[in-house]
Amino acid sequence: MTKILIVEDDVPFGTMLKTFLIKRDYEVELVFSGAEAFKKLKENSFNLILSDVRLPDTSGLDILKEVKAENADTQVIIMTSYAEISMAVEAMKIGAFDYVSKPFRPESILQTIENALTHTQVQQPSAPKQAKKPQKPVSDQETSFVKGVSEAAIKLSDYIELVAPTNMSVLIMGESGTGKEQVAKSIHKQSKRAGAPFIAVDCGAIPRELASSEFFGHLKGSFTGAINDKTGHFEAANGGTLFLDEIGNLSYELQVQLLRALQERKIKPVGSNNEIQVDIRVITATNEDLAQAVKDGEFREDLYHRLNEFSIKVPALKERKEDLMLFAEYFLDEANTELEKNVIGFTESAIEAFKNYNWPGNLRELKNMVKRAALLTQDEMIPLKVLPHEIATATHSNTETEYGLFKNKNEEQLILDALEKAGGNKSKAARLLSIDRKTLYNKLKQYDIKL
Repeated sequence: MTKILIVEDDVPFGTMLKTFLIKRDYEVELVFSGAEAFKKLKENSFNLILSDVRLPDTSGLDILKEVKAENADTQVIIMTSYAEISMAVEAMKIGAFDYVSKPFRPESILQTIENALTHTQVQQPSAPKQAKKPQKPVSDQETSFVKGVSEAAIKLSDYIELVAPTNMSVLIMGESGTGKEQVAKSIHKQSKRAGAPFIAVDCGAIPRELASSEFFGHLKGSFTGAINDKTGHFEAANGGTLFLDEIGNLSYELQVQLLRALQERKIKPVGSNNEIQVDIRVITATNEDLAQAVKDGEFREDLYHRLNEFSIKVPALKERKEDLMLFAEYFLDEANTELEKNVIGFTESAIEAFKNYNWPGNLRELKNMVKRAALLTQDEMIPLKVLPHEIATATHSNTETEYGLFKNKNEEQLILDALEKAGGNKSKAARLLSIDRKTLYNKLKQYDIKL
């Protein structure tokens, strides 16, 4: 089992993080000071260290140096409430895998943890602990791609199934929060590379000074602070998929290096004279207009065409209202598991508020709202009163559903009419009613409608 050591002097936060990771089948130990951490490191070996940078008796950077001196393959992620770029650069140069700013939601760090452990696998493919229980590819996480029932969702699923088996580079476009990374994971999972690593990189979070090292790796001694060899994202993704999120944030200099790596399928770590052959598929995502960025001279045209062999537009939630409650139910199941609650569903007034709201934050906003509502709910159903004010008071949208289920007392007849019009096809009937299939099945059971 993968062993993680958390070093965090904020007791409630550390305890919450420990509980979250244990539920994800990690073996976790928690200490609250540097002295306790050094003692644990002498007594045990860990696959990963999560350390706060500011501790009562020492610095997380001291722990990082100690860990790297003892075992360079142990990955360290530094956490801090102080978003200081200079400290981030120093931590990365010493050998930290990544640097995350608090506060953050526990689930948001899962990707970073899995990427770090994937790096360890690349460096130590035959390590005994990994051999007993190999790290699953990211695409196998519980938070998998959810298919919708709307026309836009069906088109999106068709595109994914069409391009997944190929090696084409895919550019995923869409508003922030629409689930572009989940689309990328779904493409990887349905591809011939599904058993190989999926490495996700946020291009906007990499300090310019460390960009080349992060992507292509470096050799020990190649620059001040490079005390160990580092495997870059390209090499870590070898044989699998490299997902570059917010690709428009790359500097022009790195765009040149990325283009060369993609054209030649070779990389050269910083400080090395030897090139490494890599076999990767690249999937990129952006919420910007890259075509316009090319016209404005902010993004290289040759790189744009290299990345855009096939493009997918992820629809905004307001464009797929038929999928709204399907996602809400899915996120409620997730929230119940994480919060250890048993909320069954949503009241009709809450559902009506959902459908009236425009969801500018898309799926990310919906997921956060459902989780918050589940936490506040004391009954079996989420009521209108626990929803945020802007959602609870949203005015009726201009988009009218054909049947307006939940707005009419004669639900049973509406369902029967929809089923008749759909020729008994439940999926089509659900789309006509602007609900998900799970809700329709519940209603069929409620009214004892048998087909």
